[in-house]
Amino acid sequence: MLYDDSAAAARHRNDPLDGVGPADGHAADPTDLAALLTRALTDPDFTTEGQDRHPDLTRLSDEQLGSLFVTAYAAPVSATPHATAIRHTIENAAAERQPSYTPDACRRLFEALVEKCGTRGWADLTLGLSALEHCAGPLPDVSEQARELVELCLGKETVRQPYALLAIARIAGQVTLRAAVRRLSRDVGSIVADEMAVIAGLPRAEQTLLSGTDRNDKFTSAPLDAWRRSADNPAYVAFARRALEAAADRTDAIAAGEIPYQADKAFTDREIISLGNALRVALLRDEPWLPELFDRLLPGVALAPTASAKTLPSQALLYEVVRAAQEFPTPELATAIRTVRRTVRHAGVPKQLDKMLKKVDAALAERTEVALRLPRLGFETVTDSGSTLSGSTVGGVLRRPAGDHQAVVTVAETATLTWEKDGRPLRSLPAAVRREHPALVAELRDLVKRVNAHLATLTRALEGGFTVDATHPYRWWRAELVEHPLARTLVRRLIWEVEATPGEWRAVLPETDGPDASDASDALDDLDALDVAHDARVRLWHPLRSDPDSVRAWRDLLTERHIRQPFKQAFREVYRLTPAEEQTRVYSNRFAAHLVHYRRMFALFRARGWKSDLLGPWDGGDDAHAERTLAAGEWRVRFFHTWVDQAGDDELASTDQVRFHRRVDGTWSETPLTDVPPLLFSEAMRDVDLFVGVTSIAADPDWTDGGPPRTYWERASFAELTESAEARRDALQRILPRLKIADRCTLAGRFLVVRGDLRTYKIHMGSGNILMEPDDSYLCIVPAAGPATRSTNQLFLPFEDDRLSLILSKAFLLAADTKITDPSILTQIERGA
Repeated sequence: MLYDDSAAAARHRNDPLDGVGPADGHAADPTDLAALLTRALTDPDFTTEGQDRHPDLTRLSDEQLGSLFVTAYAAPVSATPHATAIRHTIENAAAERQPSYTPDACRRLFEALVEKCGTRGWADLTLGLSALEHCAGPLPDVSEQARELVELCLGKETVRQPYALLAIARIAGQVTLRAAVRRLSRDVGSIVADEMAVIAGLPRAEQTLLSGTDRNDKFTSAPLDAWRRSADNPAYVAFARRALEAAADRTDAIAAGEIPYQADKAFTDREIISLGNALRVALLRDEPWLPELFDRLLPGVALAPTASAKTLPSQALLYEVVRAAQEFPTPELATAIRTVRRTVRHAGVPKQLDKMLKKVDAALAERTEVALRLPRLGFETVTDSGSTLSGSTVGGVLRRPAGDHQAVVTVAETATLTWEKDGRPLRSLPAAVRREHPALVAELRDLVKRVNAHLATLTRALEGGFTVDATHPYRWWRAELVEHPLARTLVRRLIWEVEATPGEWRAVLPETDGPDASDASDALDDLDALDVAHDARVRLWHPLRSDPDSVRAWRDLLTERHIRQPFKQAFREVYRLTPAEEQTRVYSNRFAAHLVHYRRMFALFRARGWKSDLLGPWDGGDDAHAERTLAAGEWRVRFFHTWVDQAGDDELASTDQVRFHRRVDGTWSETPLTDVPPLLFSEAMRDVDLFVGVTSIAADPDWTDGGPPRTYWERASFAELTESAEARRDALQRILPRLKIADRCTLAGRFLVVRGDLRTYKIHMGSGNILMEPDDSYLCIVPAAGPATRSTNQLFLPFEDDRLSLILSKAFLLAADTKITDPSILTQIERGA
């Protein structure tokens, strides 16, 4: 361990189910353990002193866990910390693992729901429905308790969980069900009334499934599984289309003056929630009728019928649509939102939409199956000579006239806007165009931003496809990716594998010749000559599936041809299971016990699509985990970490275990590392390596604090190379011979050794920190903020890597150490020279 022995304690806190039962350390018999915990929860005279607060509940049967959960739920809230911790452990175990319930446990749970609803004013009705759904015997008669629950809920001013309430009302009988429908349909709008009638007519089992999408307000949402269940219900799917079309009809009527306009009053609050539910179901199903509906509904909710009005018919529904897009985005909806953003008149709405659209773009990148569906936006695919052909081309071009001038939007690695007159390119925007065509200029500048956003999303979606091992039909891949005017310059720089014949995958780099092809068109023509089936599978090449010689060949080719890939592919790090991880079985300590700059790591979580609670010096803020779902929601990875301390203006955290869970029958089940698909394991661990490598204080060259953090810094700054550092070393091996300082540089183990005139320097390829020979004294060089130095900004790097650029910058500086003028650096060098 690089830090200290607190990692073991942190792991225990991070996973309370690692406990063993009684404090003596001996595994308890499951029946005895259940009885012990029942007493701890129900007997006020029972002392929990000497008992484990976090017992291991994995040995309990599903029925024992169900019975224990009911006891914990029904028990009065205890002021005893031990009993409270035990109750939380039971609740967490029930959330992670689906318990089953005896008929008696079901009855007791309904009685507890009635009691809590009566005394506290609310109870989670879905608990009772779930218990009946997983009852391990004949269903008990809980109709009386159900009737009491419904009466208590309907007596409140605001009725929560309407879907679950209808399911409970059905248990109570038709009279109660009809009363619930009447109450839930009152003063909420026709769309909600339709929804309540649809749900009331469903069998109770289907009502129970739909209850998972209950939302008390428009700012909350349901788990993915709950939306999937709604999307599989034909009656609710039919309602979803009716509801959204009814909403569009209403906004059309407001625009036509048939309904009086009132700012933000086009829909009731409950209708907005129901429409949000309907839209999420339709988006999840990727219904083909949605794009046409967006063209009606979004302008209808965003534009008042009179040009002078700065308000919106329904600002609330507009934001609800964007929130739905953040969960289940499509390219068409993202485009429709951006279109509306340009026309809305309310001063504050565009700024809010811009913030929300960033999350839409990030979410779209994770939804691989639809994110690759790029619009063409009027662009044409062109050759170097400018004619539209299907051969070797450079990208997409869109031309628009502007008086005597012409606007040209060109897509290469990114989209750029230039101007021409009489076929000659101009250096800047002509004054005449700026004066006479301001709307066109604004439109095309926005188009450039949209195209670049599409390209960034496509890049993230393609890279995200690794975890699902995504494949595409060959002809679709050729037409919609390789030859697409927006996608082609990105896609053609990636290595692909085509299943030319069953079981035989052939690698190809469309941008240029690969190891087995003379040029780009030959590579694709060879595939055509093999008569590759239209539906033959195509997937991104990954080094994990390739042999070392092929990996080296691709890396050499990219370096020689100066092809920088959109993301690391040929130089991608590979993480294989280690013997130590086989022994720990369900968790990895590979990245444990590192000290990191916490806020930087938290920002990286968000940027890479991980979710985590914010830690800090407050109650309950000392430990947490970051998690990400992978493989289309079938796998989950968790990275545990602990808040350590404040270090000046900075905050430190200590890293811990990585664990994997697989979705089994709708619940998460912890999975041995040996059962995790190798590609998924590698990609998840790559993210964790990124978190640690970028934010570790070992990479902070001017770290001066003492104590355990300093001890960690000294050890980790020059430790063995991680996989990401090994990829950096591999790239340096190819780059160094091409540098003018090549004769002064050598690679030695984990260091780039640079021979200066004053001293010889060893730059660590992981941290970028420097030791000076002969005594390995430390040289602190704090990189200046701003662009790369002139020596390195023209260098070709096969992938984007700030640490690699930093190492090369330091190498150029130190190779010419007699020209260094910075006194702080010179003093250090001369001290031991």
